[in-house]
Amino acid sequence: MLNLHNLKSTKGSRKKSKRIGRGGKRGSYSGRGMKGQKARSGGKKGLQLKGLKKMIQSIPKKRGFKSMHPKLEIVNIKQLSVKFKDDDIITPEILLKEKLVSKIKNGVKILGNGELKKKLIIKGCAISKFAKDKIEKAGGKVE
Repeated sequence: MLNLHNLKSTKGSRKKSKRIGRGGKRGSYSGRGMKGQKARSGGKKGLQLKGLKKMIQSIPKKRGFKSMHPKLEIVNIKQLSVKFKDDDIITPEILLKEKLVSKIKNGVKILGNGELKKKLIIKGCAISKFAKDKIEKAGGKVE
């Protein structure tokens, strides 16, 4: 029966590399030439194949920097006054449905740029102090 512990590679598929620089019979430099990086131990070049570099570049990068504090999606009060009516409840999901934000994963913040004359109820959004004052002045609520 064939199992992992008794698998054998085919003959000639695993060629041993030429080990040089151990003992005599190869001349004074042991087949390494004279001085330089390749003559030293561990002195090998990097990528030998040009195609390999292209392949490595095409692999998606799973390293690098990712912000611990991703940026919030921003909505201004003037956008809310155009899209919504009196006593509308505004949540991040509704803002996404109305296409005022592209994503709500990192959160939504409402800023106080523009005029507001409608009573709006805001839920689940970060809000600036200036925007909060304008909403409450117009008769709305922030929860």
